[in-house]
Amino acid sequence: MHQQLSYVHGAHDVPLIGETIGPFLSNIVRQYGDNEALVVPHQGVRWTYKEFNERVSRLAAGLLALGLHPGDRIGIWSQNCAEWVLVQFATARAGLVMVNINPAYRRSELEYVLDKVQCAALILSPAFKSSDYLEILADVVPEIRQSEPGKLQAARLPQLRHIIRLGTDTTPGMFNFDEILVPAGDPRLEELAQIEAGLQFDEPVNIQFTSGTTGAPKGATLTHHNILNNGFFVGEAMKLTSIDKLCIPVPLYHCFGMVLGNLACVTHGATMVFPGESFEPKSVLETVQAERCTGLHGVPTMFITLLDHPDFAEYDLSTLRTGIMAGSPCPAEVMSRVISKMHLAEITIAYGMTETSPVSFQSSVDDPVPLRVATIGRVHPHLEVKIVDTDGKIVPRGVKGELLTRGYSVMLGYWGDEEKTRETIDAARWMHTGDLAVIDEQGFATIVGRAKDMVIRGGENIYPREIEEFLYKHPKILDVQCVGVPDAKYGEELCACIVLRPGMEANEDEIRDFCKGQIAHYKVPRHIRFVSGFPMTVTGKIQKYLLRQQVTTELGLAG
Repeated sequence: MHQQLSYVHGAHDVPLIGETIGPFLSNIVRQYGDNEALVVPHQGVRWTYKEFNERVSRLAAGLLALGLHPGDRIGIWSQNCAEWVLVQFATARAGLVMVNINPAYRRSELEYVLDKVQCAALILSPAFKSSDYLEILADVVPEIRQSEPGKLQAARLPQLRHIIRLGTDTTPGMFNFDEILVPAGDPRLEELAQIEAGLQFDEPVNIQFTSGTTGAPKGATLTHHNILNNGFFVGEAMKLTSIDKLCIPVPLYHCFGMVLGNLACVTHGATMVFPGESFEPKSVLETVQAERCTGLHGVPTMFITLLDHPDFAEYDLSTLRTGIMAGSPCPAEVMSRVISKMHLAEITIAYGMTETSPVSFQSSVDDPVPLRVATIGRVHPHLEVKIVDTDGKIVPRGVKGELLTRGYSVMLGYWGDEEKTRETIDAARWMHTGDLAVIDEQGFATIVGRAKDMVIRGGENIYPREIEEFLYKHPKILDVQCVGVPDAKYGEELCACIVLRPGMEANEDEIRDFCKGQIAHYKVPRHIRFVSGFPMTVTGKIQKYLLRQQVTTELGLAG
């Protein structure tokens, strides 16, 4: 009998979209111009597709009027807001490359990403939560205080010319966001139309930083073709239409927000609804009820928090139908509560990674519930996936191996890092995910582990190596290994196992204080253990899985 191999191809009768994001948006506006495009209650924003599109063009022309050119990189460092979405579509229309900067980033991370991709402009929020962004930026480019808007000359970041701030206050050396938009009917809108007409869909439109296993974050470079098509087919899997309203409480700087949220909506003429600047359970429940949302996105932790909210029963969520749960595996019990208590009968599970724009597997709204919980669904339209053993050979169905993806969704590469790109994308253009998976006879896939030691904390990926490299800078630390340990709320938390230099003493607070303000809060190790050494192989390789077992037992956290 012929043995079926672990290779699947998402053959599909709906063709890929062969245009850039700007013209595609214009076409949606012709069809759905009076539909609500964006609703942001806390900002008093309620724009139709016509109004949204007009603002997008005025911003795009305004950015070019500053002297920016197609191909230039523009950073956006902000919480979820209407301006973020305008920047996403305006940069695409002007041929600029938007660089998503995590709102949790601090000084060293901000400087690193601005330098790595040579940003010519940065759009930033003045502050978010405990971070004063203006102060952090002034620390990175102190010259801003003495410079005129648009004329920054920073020793550390020579490419960076333009700083544009959100809000109505003014800051020396910075433009205000609203003053960048050219007036309606401005002749520069004609120039924009000419530039837009010449853009190609394989050109980069977005750079998203993913923490590298080797330490420094890497800039996954995505094209119009990558994210426009992925957003469209994600929306198709949810059966989105122009009457849907999707509540988006996930961060926009992730693919989850800007592709599975924004682009899934825009490709279907549906409405993007932002319940707040970041996830806050009460505002999500209020917004779903007030706006009569039909869809809701989230990581499992978010859905758990909503279900456990003391006032949960008081909200009418009966308009909900669909959405996506992604970011980390969903416990079966949570999925059944989401379906029964939140009316999300057609919720889907999605799996992917930033480097594949992001989704490569998704469950379908009519898959049986047990399969929607136990698996990540089937391969996405127009994509290929194979599961290979350690020699790179395809394994039979039902056998575990590394998941590889190929097709329109695979990124161009890591910005300015040929070597890292070649390590991840092979000569046949297969993207090596590092995830271990199994594909069954019916083509349903299950993720069974990680080839590397990445820690997923509540949907945020943490790469231990990055945190280790940072902690090595502490003068008292001789050696350090970070591992993930089980956590009831976040799925996993980070534990740093530290060997101190001879004769040195330190406590947990000292180590945490060293991290604060330098690395994002979710990367600061929750547990810190001082140890005399690490379990090793005969050849001197550290056995992380043994270390993980040891600290899990010592901390009393049954895995």
